Amino acid sequence: MTLLRLRTIPDPVLREKASPVKAVDKPVVKLMEDMLETMYADNGIGLAANQVGILERVITVDISEERNGTKALLMANPEITWKSEEPFVYREGCLSVPEQYAEVTRPRAIRVSYLDKNNKKQELEAECLLSICIQHEIDHLNGVLFIDYLSPLKRRMLTRKVEKAQKQKDNENGKVL
Repeated sequence: MTLLRLRTIPDPVLREKASPVKAVDKPVVKLMEDMLETMYADNGIGLAANQVGILERVITVDISEERNGTKALLMANPEITWKSEEPFVYREGCLSVPEQYAEVTRPRAIRVSYLDKNNKKQELEAECLLSICIQHEIDHLNGVLFIDYLSPLKRRMLTRKVEKAQKQKDNENGKVL
């Protein structure tokens, strides 16, 4: 497996819409496995292909305590087919918006259909954290970030913090801006 380069705001690939995969073949399975390894290496619980610069509708999710891949969800072409009316507020973060968190309200439960790593059509009902994580990653596939759910002022504040931290990191690494 290969660690992939994580993209952070303001990288434009994060705002692009990903295309469906035709089938979950060997290259897509490899992408899923590499994404899972990248997600674990960065201590995430979800990752969308956009976040590693690939515009294919693929996500990985693992909210388990084991975090060893045995309970990971590898999804291609995930599509929410039902959302509950009941809201759920969760303090979300994102590997592409490093070290920034904010409360976001989403549906408490969802039903999602997708292709698994064996190219088999699956359906899953999820609630609470799993539901939030899947919704967050599907948003990425549509070019939407969790900060888009915030007020313009809060969104600008978080974006500026990330950009400032990136400039500081680049300066420490000797990059000329």
